[in-house]
Amino acid sequence: MSPQTEARPVLVVDFGAQYAQLIARRVREAGVYSEIVPHSATAAEIAAKNPVGIILSGGPSPVYADGAPALDPGILELGVPTLGICYGFQVMAQALGGEVAHTGLREYGATDAALTADGGTLLSGQPATQNVWMSHGDQVSRAPDGFEVLASTAATPVAAFGNDERRLYGVQWHPEVKHTDHGQQVLENFLHKAAGLPADWNSGNVIAEQVARIREQVGDARVICGLSGGVDSAAAAALVHEAVGDQLVCVFVDHGLLRKGEREQVEQDYVAATGVRLVTIDARQRFLDALAGVSDPEEKRKIIGREFIRTFEAAERSLVEEAAADGEPIRFLVQGTLYPDVVESGGGSGTANIKSHHNVGASPTTCSSSSSSRCAPSSRTRCAPSAASWGCRR
Repeated sequence: MSPQTEARPVLVVDFGAQYAQLIARRVREAGVYSEIVPHSATAAEIAAKNPVGIILSGGPSPVYADGAPALDPGILELGVPTLGICYGFQVMAQALGGEVAHTGLREYGATDAALTADGGTLLSGQPATQNVWMSHGDQVSRAPDGFEVLASTAATPVAAFGNDERRLYGVQWHPEVKHTDHGQQVLENFLHKAAGLPADWNSGNVIAEQVARIREQVGDARVICGLSGGVDSAAAAALVHEAVGDQLVCVFVDHGLLRKGEREQVEQDYVAATGVRLVTIDARQRFLDALAGVSDPEEKRKIIGREFIRTFEAAERSLVEEAAADGEPIRFLVQGTLYPDVVESGGGSGTANIKSHHNVGASPTTCSSSSSSRCAPSSRTRCAPSAASWGCRR
């Protein structure tokens, strides 16, 4: 069981795929709780989380490449229902004694897949021929002993396989993307039919659970939150405010790069809707001066991240002094981010950096705060399917 929630998770093992977060979301959309773990996790570490299912993600490397992400083969001996996707499918085949070959027959994009017989448990109830989304250069040329081939394409004779007795399955294509016509059904067949999991988890459950946990952890301490007005920090602040009320104060930094009317929307609409205390910092000139003459987009993002943190620290010091004078010190910091920000900033094990976001990859690695604030454990893996609130330890 995860320390973050009472729900036992389906673990998404991340092999560096920028779709790992999307896989986790699709699992949650199917009514099952999910978390992401790095491919370096050992069988013992996986077992300690007491998962009800495991999904091996795709990844950018060939399985035979030097330094390619590996899987602890003991994970496949835990008796936990497991689904391999793309790279995860090939890693599974390799670990179980099948063969992965570099045939030169690449498949990318929309591809016709043909089911074998009825498609087995994993592909049951789907058309005999269907459009799937492929992205691979190597193929599983021979399924492991005891595994039934469930589908093939013109270039890939083993495009899906399964073993109902061991509850181990795999597909070469990406069921998590909308380009695969019946992708969500593949995931739901694995979760509900193969693994036997009920569809009884939803965002309402996690909101109630997290509000209770935040309330228990924070107690009577004060909390400070960096609020931008986006759905990420707005959701994080709303959760914490629901839990601790006036113990929370939010800091909004106007950096001069906002949409028209966005500051007013935060100061008026958000405050009216939630009742949260808001402190606005006008730092427009500071940001514009720091960005003057800079043309490289990534350098701009790094500058914005640096100036945002330094501006927030200055506001925090004032609030810390105020709270100390009241005898109620600020002990917790709240920050919010979205899954896309994490993914694009290279969040995940071996994931490439697309662009850094100021609240993830562009933030400075050190903070100069004099506060004793700390944070609740990371909630990236436990909040609503489209957004995650989380903290940054000071």
